[in-house]
Amino acid sequence: MKRTILLTDKKNHTITAEYEIFRSKRKTYSLSLNDSGILRVRIPIHVTDYEVEQILLQKQFWITDRIAEFMKQQNNRPKNHFTPEQQLALEKRYRQAAREWIPSRVTYYMNAYPYILPARNMKITIRDQKTRWGSCSSKGSLSFNWRLMLAPPGILDYVIVHELCHLIHMNHSQEFWKCVGDILPDYKERRKWLKDHGNELTLS
Repeated sequence: MKRTILLTDKKNHTITAEYEIFRSKRKTYSLSLNDSGILRVRIPIHVTDYEVEQILLQKQFWITDRIAEFMKQQNNRPKNHFTPEQQLALEKRYRQAAREWIPSRVTYYMNAYPYILPARNMKITIRDQKTRWGSCSSKGSLSFNWRLMLAPPGILDYVIVHELCHLIHMNHSQEFWKCVGDILPDYKERRKWLKDHGNELTLS
């Protein structure tokens, strides 16, 4: 459920921020903007809504800076000149390309690093997630966003390796990131690129 809160930026301007709360069995909180500019607040289960608001007020300068950066990127994005029909045709082609290319890259990394064992009856699906680039289910099935085909190849490979390492570590522990780093030593740069430019991977 989306909520709103009034925050003040460094120039003393009032900004309305939209946010969503995600509770889970975690020890700390984290803040991030999704591709639509909505603030995602990840918190431990026991944290109350009031405490969330206090966190947002404490971090309001950080939040308003990110919102301003997001709005600037949106305003600077080039507008395409595709008709609706052309856009649908392009999306169809990219989806098909993703269904062919992504499984081949999964196979490549699994062959190159045989300690990454596939789950029994592992499935690879291509989807149109709004806020996720990839996921690994508890049963070991992998899912990827077709929009990754709009990213540089190295960024696509980072997401693939990220999800493959979840077959070994179903968390984001130090051991998980070591797994990613052993395969892609520069994963932090690739991860930052995706965070900074992910909202640009669109046909609209």
